[in-house]
Order: sequence, then structure tokens, then C-alpha cells
Amino acid sequence: MSDADEDLFLQAMDGVQPIKVEARVALKDPALTPDPGLEARRRAAIAQQAEAAELLGGDFITPVDPLDILDFKRPGVQHGVYKNLRLGKYAIDAQLDLHRLTVDQAREAVAEFIRDCLQHNTRCALINHGKGENRQPQPALLKSCVANWLPQLDAVMAFHSAQRQHGGVGATYVLLKKSDKKSQENRERHLKRG
Repeated sequence: MSDADEDLFLQAMDGVQPIKVEARVALKDPALTPDPGLEARRRAAIAQQAEAAELLGGDFITPVDPLDILDFKRPGVQHGVYKNLRLGKYAIDAQLDLHRLTVDQAREAVAEFIRDCLQHNTRCALINHGKGENRQPQPALLKSCVANWLPQLDAVMAFHSAQRQHGGVGATYVLLKKSDKKSQENRERHLKRG
């Protein structure tokens, strides 16, 4: 800017007063302001977890989706035995239906069922827990519980979701260990062969 332009500018600005600015509170950057919907969803998720924990008796249960395949095999279970279980090739000696039971009722029913199976030398059983599809978007409650309870039972050697004709992913084959009596009979039978 030349001296003449600067003088002209100063003449034009003669008598101009600065605008009074009131003190303002600095607002946060809108991009950093949390989404109110996000906070509501977070509170709802926490409430849902607390409700599930209460329903599950305070136990930690890993959630399972309705269409997930359940599978478990203890070390020492032969691959061929597990494959036959998975393919539904073993005779189902006992069945348990958990539909319409509460979590507490289902827990008791599963424990009693496994005890009964052992007493009656049952090797392969079927537990119908349902898929839990009507609970979506929540996980399949009873299916999740069964998937977490069965590995905790020493008598359960393996389990896998059933084939379609036995209930598909809404049911689970359970392979139980041999009773002491059956194990002894097998040992004696093999000794006689030799």
C-alpha cells in the first residue's frame, strides 16, 4: 500500500469506534461433541449386559449367535469319533428339550440330564436348546448357556451342533465318557480277544 492509499484509508476510518464484544464462553468443537444417540446406545448396552448377567445367575457366558455352530472336543477324543459325532452317525440314546425353560431351570435340567445319562451308560445324547432367533439382535440365550456349561462338565467328552434332521443349529449332540462299568467291560472284552 502506498503512502497516499494509507492516508486515504486513515481519513476514511476517522471517528470509527471498535465494536464492543461481550465475553463469550468458548464452545467445544462440534466434531468433538459426543453424539447423544451414541450415549443412549451405550447406556442401553450396559443395561442389557446387566440384565443378561442377572438372568445367567451372574455367570460369565460368552454370547453365541443363533446360527453359530457349537463345537468342542477334549484332548484325547479320536478324530474319527468326533467326526462321527459331528455327522450324527451315533445312535441318540437320550434327549433333553430346553424350550420354554428359564436359564436357572435349564442349568438344573442339563446337570440332571448329564447325571442321568452317566447312570444309564448313555454315550450319545441330544440337547434341544433352540436357535434363539426370536431374540435378535440379542444373542441366543439358552444356546449360549449350553455352549458354556457343557465344557465345564467332566463327563462331556465332545459336543457339536446337530445335523438338520435332528434340529440343526438349534440342537447339540453330546458325547459322554464311558461309565467305569462300561470301560471295565471293554477292557475285559479286549483282553479276551488277545
